[in-house]
Amino acid sequence: MEVSIILGQKKRKLVVKTIISMNKESKIYIAGHRGMVGSAITRELQNQGYTNLLFREFQELDLTNQQAVADFFATEKPEYVVLAAAKVGGIVANNTYRAQFIYENLMIQNNIIHESYMNGVKKLLFLGSSCIYPKMAPQPMSEDALLTGDLEYTNEPYAIAKIAGIKMCESYNIQYGTNFISVMPTNLYGPNDNYDLEKSHVLPAIIRKMHLGKCLMNNDWDALRADLNKLPIEGVNGTASEEMILEKLAKYGVRISQISNLKSQISVSLWGTGSPYREFLYVEDLAEACVYCLQNVDFSNLTSNISHLKEIKNTHINIGTGTDLTIKELAEKVKKIVGFEGELIWDSTKPDGTPRKLMNVSKIHNLGWKEKVSMDEGIEKVYRAYSLVKKN
Repeated sequence: MEVSIILGQKKRKLVVKTIISMNKESKIYIAGHRGMVGSAITRELQNQGYTNLLFREFQELDLTNQQAVADFFATEKPEYVVLAAAKVGGIVANNTYRAQFIYENLMIQNNIIHESYMNGVKKLLFLGSSCIYPKMAPQPMSEDALLTGDLEYTNEPYAIAKIAGIKMCESYNIQYGTNFISVMPTNLYGPNDNYDLEKSHVLPAIIRKMHLGKCLMNNDWDALRADLNKLPIEGVNGTASEEMILEKLAKYGVRISQISNLKSQISVSLWGTGSPYREFLYVEDLAEACVYCLQNVDFSNLTSNISHLKEIKNTHINIGTGTDLTIKELAEKVKKIVGFEGELIWDSTKPDGTPRKLMNVSKIHNLGWKEKVSMDEGIEKVYRAYSLVKKN
């Protein structure tokens, strides 16, 4: 169908295509299927009985290569696309590799979104991030807060890339009648997370640091070496000498200090003051929300009363819990679940980042979805899987 809208002084037509529901045999391309989000969405689709999922490893398809992506879409002709591929990292990585973060994410998005349009994809789901909102946005952050203030400097390049992805989806929908949906998750954690201490986000970094601290506390070098063999720290694995391992752990804030001949103190240092508030969502909940949107939400659902609108914007959807806690409260929660009994030290010389990033999730709730996994339950699941130990 066609709907006339007023944009500025010009009257133009917004084409809203008749939507055909996704079925279990629909060909669905998941870009970024190896990452935490992409793998969770893959599992959710498989659990719901979808059988025609399409993947490509990086070695097979470089998503920053325009011609390679064009050839892939022309050959495979996916009906649905989940754009979960991105270059991601924590505050250190974002601030250090600024050029890579904006370049690679823009290239990936541009190529996939454009080729989805060129090849008649029925629906595309674009994954963004809560860092798109201004650093000092009113809390909780609603979708309408987009582009109303300055971004947090440390992740500005990544945020700008994600904002461009939102606007690209909206613009293609308006001009070409595509059905591209953008969802903005809050901070995520869960299976297949990144525990690299140089590049990880706050929660996996805290979990790993406290696990390593617990190993030192218990003088459990077998568990500590097993951890490093699974994920070396700057090339140092479990075969290294105790001296080298302790030196590398100390660099990342996990330290052992001798108080007396009979007693030692284990401490874990964390960035900032611990005062910022953060919201967290278990990634399996996000995956369920994404599949729900693929099945039930179209661009036309996000443009109510479009015949009276002068502008179409902020059609993206926040996905989160609508509740938050301080980083200090989070650390204490992790400490209890992990069983670390040492000292927590807050390094106030390091940046805190945005003071608060709480999502307004009324839109996704009104569309019919709500999260299921509590914070305590989620952290316990994650730590059991990470440490390969059963809950006592």
